[in-house]
Amino acid sequence: MKQIDTLYCSTFDTPAGPFSVAVDSSGSLVATAFGDAASLGRRSDCANANRDENKTAQARAEITAYFSSANTAFSLRLAPRGTDFQKRVWAAMRAIPAGQTRSYGEIARELGSSARAVGQASGANPICLIIPCHRVIGSDGSLTGFAFGEATKRWLLDHEGAITR
Repeated sequence: MKQIDTLYCSTFDTPAGPFSVAVDSSGSLVATAFGDAASLGRRSDCANANRDENKTAQARAEITAYFSSANTAFSLRLAPRGTDFQKRVWAAMRAIPAGQTRSYGEIARELGSSARAVGQASGANPICLIIPCHRVIGSDGSLTGFAFGEATKRWLLDHEGAITR
């Protein structure tokens, strides 16, 4: 039987509102969410994470740097939990440079899949912001499909200098 790793979490203020992070015992980021620890728990299996400002310090520092300067050069180790297909979609999202967007259909064509499957994998992304699902838009340019709302998605894209319709 596989032992569940202890998780550590923290919630802190950002210009886009409260933001929560969870790391595993090695310090790898396993989940993020806009909102409080309850929001984090709803998006991942982090509901019982231990609050620890020290273990989450690197994640908080890099995310704070992103919000203060649009620095997107995250060096955090990531440990998202998902299927092989989801991880392929998340890798494709990480390849989208700040200030740019891709449609669900474009990613689907790249991966030989469907836009619907890409949308489902995007919705299951446990590490928002660092795995930038906010950079994925509808084929018509609409800001659709972001778990934390269109206003937050637009704020992030504007912060990164992306041209949105």
